[in-house]
Amino acid sequence: MSLNLVVFAGFYPTARHTVHYANNLAQALHGQLVLLHVKRASSFDPYELMAESFRQEELACETETAAALYRLADELHISPNVEVATDLLPVVAEDLAKRYQPALFVLSQADPERAEISIAADCAELLRAGHFPVLLVPPTIPADQAPRRILIATDREPFALAANAQALRQLLALPGAELIVAHVSSGVEDDEGCSAALRNVQLSGLVQGLPTPELRGYVNDDYAKGLLAAVQDTQADLVIVLARERSYLGELFHHSVTAYLLAHCPVPVLVLPVAPVAVASDSGHLATATLLTNSVLSGLAPAN
Repeated sequence: MSLNLVVFAGFYPTARHTVHYANNLAQALHGQLVLLHVKRASSFDPYELMAESFRQEELACETETAAALYRLADELHISPNVEVATDLLPVVAEDLAKRYQPALFVLSQADPERAEISIAADCAELLRAGHFPVLLVPPTIPADQAPRRILIATDREPFALAANAQALRQLLALPGAELIVAHVSSGVEDDEGCSAALRNVQLSGLVQGLPTPELRGYVNDDYAKGLLAAVQDTQADLVIVLARERSYLGELFHHSVTAYLLAHCPVPVLVLPVAPVAVASDSGHLATATLLTNSVLSGLAPAN
């Protein structure tokens, strides 16, 4: 199954850079690229409060934008589809995900000093609420650099891949990709926590069929800064962070570890929606009977 990328496109340098990065990534994954242009992100349709003439004026402008996007598409290695919407509404995101499924939404990293007025930040927030996988690309990463050292940031808590995240395992299986699991502990070294973090990644099926990831532990009282230190230490060129269901109703993008990483990480960050896994038993083992298949468990054997 090809991995289709929906990239938020624009004509300024940062957005153009993100388009070219997504183009190269789609090519490496043998997937389809979709150029999407939106003016705003909103949880409700703004035209319900405005005259029909305003909608028609904006639609006329979007026709010109679509023509410019097709000219931008001519610069790319593959022929993308073009989508133009005045507003990114929840129903629009759902429609795009259904038509181009499985869809990874690719956005430019928002300038931390101007994030409050960033369309990208608003779109990321709306996509976050919809539990869609989101990749944020900083302007400093080379546009032609496919991920080769992938850092998976996780902890002791078991997780299961969300249904719309299953296909993203293809990203970890790119030729030559090296996988690293990073566990950040506060205050003291925690080898047991590191081992649990690796085990949880394996049990989730995220790395099924791939070589066992390298495991590294870091100590830092500031978890976000500990992850940035891990990125620098491992020379990672992609970071995967887990967006658990409970985080969506909390502060995933605001005043949180993920928000800090999205704003300051020098390499792309993939926010991967996952679901928590119930822990069972008096013996302290995971309740895998109803949550994990035998095929997933077989992936725990070290690769040759």
